[in-house]
Amino acid sequence: MFAVYGVNGPVFRGPMEDLRRVSRTLGISRVRSLNPVLEHMDDVDFPTPPTVSPHPVRGGGHAMVQQARSEYTRVQQPAPPLRRPLRTVQDVMTSGAVAVPATATLEVAWQTLIDAGAGQAPVVNGQGQLVGLLTRAELLRLDRLPSPDQPSLVWRAWLMQPVAQVMLSPVPGVTPETDIRRLARVLLDTEFPGLPVVDDSDRLQGFVSRSDILKAIVHDPPLDLWS
Repeated sequence: MFAVYGVNGPVFRGPMEDLRRVSRTLGISRVRSLNPVLEHMDDVDFPTPPTVSPHPVRGGGHAMVQQARSEYTRVQQPAPPLRRPLRTVQDVMTSGAVAVPATATLEVAWQTLIDAGAGQAPVVNGQGQLVGLLTRAELLRLDRLPSPDQPSLVWRAWLMQPVAQVMLSPVPGVTPETDIRRLARVLLDTEFPGLPVVDDSDRLQGFVSRSDILKAIVHDPPLDLWS
């Protein structure tokens, strides 16, 4: 299920087919191309250290050597992780994604994106509900930036603008239970880098990006995703 959120709340709810039909009416245009941005480093899975038996090993040194060899082999060849079908957004989304308040200044928003190593962030109102999407591409639009020869006060005034002045809105949101293939179709249609994930109360739950889908496939290809 998809929804579209504006500054005054949700303006559409429905399946992917309806979203594609009304996208132009709602003003959901193709977003500007984004330059490559930094991605969060994945957690590194280190081998589990060998456990030491609490009971004394009988049989002398030979038995101890055999146990040591067994533990070494187990560590060097860890059991493969359990695979499971990846079908819905909640299987690949990033929970607790960074968000920007609609009242934040552009200076604060830019620093938030830099600190998070992100190219975009959902924008929320005072109740934590989705109202838009901020991207680096929108922040760096030349038709919005002051010219280089402008005095510092002009640049300062630009940085003090609220995020609501430059965010993309209305913006689609997706529920955690949505089929990944339907999400991928919407991302292709709109060229958004990803979509905010929201619950039934329109509160932000996380973010799901193209990179999230690709990482899930690369790390352990779940062929049943496409079955």
